[in-house]
Amino acid sequence: MIPSQQIAIIEAFDAARAAQPRLPAIEIAERLSISEGELQAARLGRDVWTLPLSPSDIAAYLPQLGRVKALTRSRLAVLEQTGDYPELSGGEHTGLLLDPGGLDLRLLYTNWHWACLIRDPMPATSAEEAQWRWSLQIFNQHGCAVHKCFALENPLPRPWGALAALGTRDTPAFTQSMPRLKRPLPEAPTLASEWGAMRDVHQFFALLQRHHLERIEANQLMEGRYTQTLPVNALEAVLKNASLRELPLMLFVASPGCVQIRTGTLPTPHRARGWLNLFGEQFTLHLDDAEIDQVWQVSKPNRDGGVTSIEAFDAEGSLVLQLYAERQEGRAERREWRQLLSELGNQEAVA
Repeated sequence: MIPSQQIAIIEAFDAARAAQPRLPAIEIAERLSISEGELQAARLGRDVWTLPLSPSDIAAYLPQLGRVKALTRSRLAVLEQTGDYPELSGGEHTGLLLDPGGLDLRLLYTNWHWACLIRDPMPATSAEEAQWRWSLQIFNQHGCAVHKCFALENPLPRPWGALAALGTRDTPAFTQSMPRLKRPLPEAPTLASEWGAMRDVHQFFALLQRHHLERIEANQLMEGRYTQTLPVNALEAVLKNASLRELPLMLFVASPGCVQIRTGTLPTPHRARGWLNLFGEQFTLHLDDAEIDQVWQVSKPNRDGGVTSIEAFDAEGSLVLQLYAERQEGRAERREWRQLLSELGNQEAVA
């Protein structure tokens, strides 16, 4: 990035934040037609510092950061949760932060390209002393945010200072993201038999890889057997009914390098500025459901009688949000969930 471009980006960023102090960085980046990673990289040396650590080393810091707000975004959904990261487990390429009901994440290190520490001024009244909001943010090679972690404790726990001491001005190199090209639906003659032979939902990823399929393509190929398409408004109906019945669900929101899962009962959905929102005590979900292109009900066999998910996709075929009923390994899927989905299917048949 040449100096004149950097100055222009910083000036535009400062002007946007002066006018709207809580305006998300991604919206400023979209106005400038650049990636969010490029926007933050332009601030290097002023309010942003590169963290020269491997993905697994970055992840190892997360459980040390105290109480945080953890945020993961797909194209049309944003999941925010407050809490403490649990102990890290996993391996060289994946990390596991397992805390059902709390911060529960799956980390895909191969898509972690740039990690940085960010210092943003907090909006304050004239009577208050200016304060800083610190965050650790991770981006993929296209400058798309993988995961964000915002400090909530004051004073900051010491590991935040340790990260700050490691910070450099090293500039990341991003590449342009190319839109997905739609292709004719491929043939997969053995997909149905292999799908029916699954005994664990985690075998599904290997199934997709063997057949070189995207998730939405597999759903389309199995329509009428293990999957069925639903109207887009069915997603809102599921969330509302689950809230009314106090049925605990698992909400999955995935970025290119992180899956964040929130488990528990749901508050009543509220619509604001066109988005559908869930405002809970320890979490929020923001869903731009007007831009959702397809919704599917998907059944997967397992040792416990099978599980059923609701999956929403955008116009490019990317998974936006996935819903399951809360369940424990070794137990059958909740009857209340199956009843809710059955009622939904009956309503669609009548309509």
